[in-house]
Amino acid sequence: MNFSKTLIAWYLQNKRSLPWRETTNPYFIWLSEIILQQTRVAQGKPYYDAFLQHFPTVQDLAFATEQDVLKLWQGLGYYSRARNLHATAKYIVQELEGQFPNNYNNLLSLKGVGEYTAAAIASFAYNEPVAVVDGNVFRVLSRIYGLELDISEVKTKKEFQKLAQELLPIDNAALFNQAIMEFGALQCVPKSPNCSICVFQNNCYAFQKKKVDVLPVKSKKIKIAHRYFYYLVLRDAANHFVVSKREEKGIWHNLYEFTLLEYDQKPFLKEVVAHIQEQYPAKEIILKNEKELLHKLSHQHLHIHFIEVSLNTKIENAISMEKMLQLPMPIVIHNFIAANYL
Repeated sequence: MNFSKTLIAWYLQNKRSLPWRETTNPYFIWLSEIILQQTRVAQGKPYYDAFLQHFPTVQDLAFATEQDVLKLWQGLGYYSRARNLHATAKYIVQELEGQFPNNYNNLLSLKGVGEYTAAAIASFAYNEPVAVVDGNVFRVLSRIYGLELDISEVKTKKEFQKLAQELLPIDNAALFNQAIMEFGALQCVPKSPNCSICVFQNNCYAFQKKKVDVLPVKSKKIKIAHRYFYYLVLRDAANHFVVSKREEKGIWHNLYEFTLLEYDQKPFLKEVVAHIQEQYPAKEIILKNEKELLHKLSHQHLHIHFIEVSLNTKIENAISMEKMLQLPMPIVIHNFIAANYL
């Protein structure tokens, strides 16, 4: 089996037309790779287009405010990606005279750029022969070559990297890397792949051994924490709202939110209301969603209620709806505002 030749032939027939594949500009490629970490192409592409419209060069991104960058990122999640993106743009402009590193090893020095992202940029922008290894590559290689190694273990990554590097055609690194990732995204998908039309059917270990559903092997389970958020939508006599920036490290760092009451366990609603009545001279308290809103993050589930607290007086530092909508905020809060106040 000539794996790389078969794979590339499949890719040239089946690949999606995506803008970051039509360029060798390292800024465009880096931007797309950061956006597509933890994000599907269909969701990420509008953000890619929006970022290039607002920040067509790395210099434009570097000179933007973090608030503008976070606002444009709103809804993509994993906001540390946006903060790293902005910090790296400033580093490239201020320390590297606006020039991207042009090889794998130097790309690794950029904040937010790990081995996979460095390999992707190096191969796509400079055709450097470094194989990419991501979730798609783990899945494709484990199934076709029968690698029954636990991909949650660090040592396993080295085995997959070694095999991918051996399969990589030295003079066609960019095409091969695009092809193997696309094959994993479109054909060798995680659940119920259509093996009947697969070009590797006759050579696929997992298909022949009926192990498609169990490869790749991944033993570690993510432990999910549960947090109970009660957002107080403080609304004053001038119809202005109170929001504040989350400055502690953790989820939604530097995004804006309503006044938050957080609990480790689900409280009785009357306890929450009693607390509100103690703290605020409320003329009206309204539970805006009786059914909790479940917002799932990678390692935690947020159980969210919104409670509108109307006051007879004006509140210092409260802001208008128009100003509030200009601030970057978690998408769950943005959607709540859009559904209830716009």
